[in-house]
Amino acid sequence: MEQNMTQKPIIEIRGLKKRYRMGKVTGKTLKADWQSYWARKHGRPDPNVKIGHERLIGQTFMALNGIDLKVYPGEAVGIIGINGAGKSTMLKLISRITAPTEGEIVIRGKIASMLEVGTGFNPELTGRENVYMNGTILGMKKAEIDAKMNEIIEFSECRDFIDTPVKRYSSGMYVKLAFSVAAHLESDIIIMDEVLAVGDVAFQKKCLAKMSHAAQEEGKTVLYVSHNMSTIRQLCTRCIVMKEGKIIFDGDVEEAIRIYSEESFRFDMKRSFKQPEAYPRSQEAALTSLEVIERDNLTCSADEFLKIRFNTKIIQPVQNLSYIVSVRYAGTNLVGTYISDAISAEPCENANVDLKLDLSSFAPGKYFCDVRLATMKGRTVRYHEDLQAAFGFEISDNEGIGNFRWDAGKWGYILLPIEDMEVTQ
Repeated sequence: MEQNMTQKPIIEIRGLKKRYRMGKVTGKTLKADWQSYWARKHGRPDPNVKIGHERLIGQTFMALNGIDLKVYPGEAVGIIGINGAGKSTMLKLISRITAPTEGEIVIRGKIASMLEVGTGFNPELTGRENVYMNGTILGMKKAEIDAKMNEIIEFSECRDFIDTPVKRYSSGMYVKLAFSVAAHLESDIIIMDEVLAVGDVAFQKKCLAKMSHAAQEEGKTVLYVSHNMSTIRQLCTRCIVMKEGKIIFDGDVEEAIRIYSEESFRFDMKRSFKQPEAYPRSQEAALTSLEVIERDNLTCSADEFLKIRFNTKIIQPVQNLSYIVSVRYAGTNLVGTYISDAISAEPCENANVDLKLDLSSFAPGKYFCDVRLATMKGRTVRYHEDLQAAFGFEISDNEGIGNFRWDAGKWGYILLPIEDMEVTQ
C-alpha cells in the first residue's frame, strides 16, 4: 500500500450518495396515474393498489450514504457485506450504469465490468461478435481485438460455440466468455460482482489466478464483490466491509472477514440455551436446555477444556443416541465436529449428559457451535434436534503456539497436533 501512496488513485470517490424512491412510482397508464393522484388528493383509497397495501409515495431509501474511497493501480480490493449493504450499487455507480444522487467519482482509466451474468452481451450476436462489440466499447481497434481473440477464446473454453448466438449459451458458458472478455481486453480496472459463483470449480480457480496476475504483474486494478471468503482471501490484498450504505472498515483482509462475519451472523457468545415449552419436534428425544458449566467466562486459552451440560427429555426408549457439536469459525467456516459416544436410555423427563470439549487444537478467534441430537448406526443418521448457534466461545491469542501471531488465513483454524518429534545430527 505504501508504494501506491505516491501515485494518483485510479478510482477516487468523495461523498458518494445514492437515493432511491421506494415502492411503485407510477401505474401502467396515464389514466391509472390520474386516478391515484385524485384519490390521494381527496384522502380516498388508491383504486390501483391492492387492499391492505399502499404506494410508498415520497418515501426514499439511501442505498449509499456518504462513501469516501481511494483505490490505487495494481490493488485487488475485496468488497464484502451483508445483502443490502450497498456493494452492487457502488459498483454500478463506478461503472457509470447509474448516476449518483450526490458526490463525485473520478476514474482514471478504462473499466471492464462484469456485474451479472452476460453483462454487456447482446443475446442475438454470436460470442465472437460480442467480443468485438465489447472491445469497441472500450475504445480498442479491430486489429487490437484480433490480436487478443485466440487468447480470449482459449481461456473461455467456448471455442466450439464461439460463432453461436450467446442466447443459446448456458449460464456457465456466459460467465466463462464474459470473464475472458473482461480479463483480456485493454482495460485498467476489472470489476466483478459475485459472478464466479456460476462457473465450475476449475474455472473459478483459473479466474482467480488470472485476476491475481492482472493485478500483480499487469498493474490492473481489481474490485471484487463476493460472499465467498475463500476467494476473497486468495485474490485480495485489501478488503472493504460495507454496512447500511457506508464503509465501516477498510484494510487487512482477515480483519475485514472477521468484522463481516460478526455483522452477518450477529455473533453472540451465549453460554446457555433453553428450549421453549412448545416442543418436542421428535417423538423419541429432545434437548430441553444446555449450559456451559464450571467457568465464569467464555474466553479460553487453547490448553483448556469447555464443559457442556445437556438436559434431555427421553420420550421413547432410544439406542445409539449421540450428541453432535459442530464448531464454526466466526460464522463462516465449519471447523470440525465433536461426536459423543452413543448411549441408550429409557423414557425420563430430564437426563443430564456432560461433555468435555478439548480446545487444544483451536487457533485464536471466535467460534460458535451448532448442536444436534441424533441416533446413529452405520451410515444412517436420524436427527431429533438441530440447534443453530446454540453457544459460543473465544480462543485468546496463545503464546504456546510459538513466538508469532497465528494467521488463520494462511494456516486455518485448527492447530494440528504432532505426537512425537525426533532430531538427530
